[in-house]
Amino acid sequence: MSDQQTFLAPDCTSWQTIDFLPSVELLPLAQPVPEGSIHRARLSEGTVIPVHTHPADEFVLVLSGTLKTGGRLCETGTFWTTPAGVRQGPHVAITATELLTVRLGAMGPFG
Repeated sequence: MSDQQTFLAPDCTSWQTIDFLPSVELLPLAQPVPEGSIHRARLSEGTVIPVHTHPADEFVLVLSGTLKTGGRLCETGTFWTTPAGVRQGPHVAITATELLTVRLGAMGPFG
């Protein structure tokens, strides 16, 4: 970690696509722990992220839009946690959705 504050403007254009989920874009923000991630994710309307697990705890805040996950409709402001190794999803973007995700370790193999 740097010994200075760092900033990322809201109009940053460093969004990345995911090969196996082309309708999802990620904007990495920070690495809070080795192999961990704090990032924004944009999901196009209709995007489905299949059921999966991660080997690390994950925390998600819906910044905008509506997403269905775990049988629950999650609208702007909804926050959820998923412990390491717990199956989650599918995540279905009912509208265009933006998430803030904090993962406290590696993403691991997706599946």
